Amino acid sequence: MDLVLTEHRRVETIYFLMSEDNPALQLKLPWIKIGTDSVGLNPEGAKDLTHPRSYGTFPRILGEFVREKKVMPLEEAVRKMTSATARRLSITDRGLLQAGMFADVVIFDADTIGDNATYEKPHQLPTGIKYVIVNGTTVMKDGVHTGAKPGKVVRGPGWTGK
Repeated sequence: MDLVLTEHRRVETIYFLMSEDNPALQLKLPWIKIGTDSVGLNPEGAKDLTHPRSYGTFPRILGEFVREKKVMPLEEAVRKMTSATARRLSITDRGLLQAGMFADVVIFDADTIGDNATYEKPHQLPTGIKYVIVNGTTVMKDGVHTGAKPGKVVRGPGWTGK
């Protein structure tokens, strides 16, 4: 509480609680989905420390656990990041590339994708991502943000409007 009072801001912590073997074991399980609870940040203006997952959750899984450690096939990882997660959360208009769905697409190089963010230098963009398309609009091209902001709030069936 002294830190909250002296810093006049939110105080956050990072705990190291699990073994590095744990994610690999969990990712192999067929019912596991892949997501993140991190916030989106603009690395050009971000100054405070944040968890590296803000920039690297998905690239880390694709680079380390799929390509390097071969924990699961690429197709299974992408399914667990997209359609499996959307289905589990009962979000019916995302997660697949088909007519009537929102066009959210990440085009990446499977041979080079990886995370670069660390605890000491968390504001590092991943490598290997060529394009990011949100709701059919290109928001990143060749690693550079286009300035477009076509994102929409995604709410599941539990949303009550409050």
